[in-house]
Parts: sequence; structure tokens; C-alpha cells
Amino acid sequence: MHPLIEWSAAALIVVSAFFLLVGAIGLARLPDFFMRLHAPTKASTLGVGGVLIASMIMAFSQGRPGIAELLITLFVFVTAPVSANLMAQAALHLKLASRAQVPEGAVPERRPG
Repeated sequence: MHPLIEWSAAALIVVSAFFLLVGAIGLARLPDFFMRLHAPTKASTLGVGGVLIASMIMAFSQGRPGIAELLITLFVFVTAPVSANLMAQAALHLKLASRAQVPEGAVPERRPG
């Protein structure tokens, strides 16, 4: 196997591991549901996508087309934002409180005057 292919796959895995670590730390450390929802859906999607792209590179180098990895990547990129949106809508419907600071004048019901 060519060293350039191995190095590029290894670099993708290292970058992906960083994104997965950031998503996991965000999930563990952020204070409320909405913030916790944001960390894994954004960072972990990039992390899983990078690992799967590295797997596709290795599959191509071994003579396989890598269709399974491509389908998994597309599935993750489509389902993660949709599921996050549905969970956020459910939390809004249940009127779940958030600790995030709301900018002055952003909500019409709270405007002074």
C-alpha cells in the first residue's frame, strides 16, 4: 500500500478523533439540553464522517468500491440534523427552559414598552 494513502487516512482519523472528542466533551460539560444537543450533532457528525471517508480511502486502495462507507456517511449526514431538529422541536413544545442568554429585544413578548 502506498504511504500517501496510509498517511492521508491516518490524518483523517486523527482530525475525526478531535471532532469526536470535542462533541463528547460538549455533551458532558454543557449546562442544558439545547446546548448539549448542539455539541454532538455538529462535531460528532464531522468526526464520524471523517472516519468513514478514511475507511473509503482504505477500501479504494484495497480494490473495493467503498459503497457501504459512502451510504453510511450519507445516512449519518442526513439523519443527525433531522433528529436534532426533531428533538429541539419536542423540547420547545414541552417548554423546556434554557440557560442561554437571550439578547435584549430578541423576543417580541419581552420587549419593554
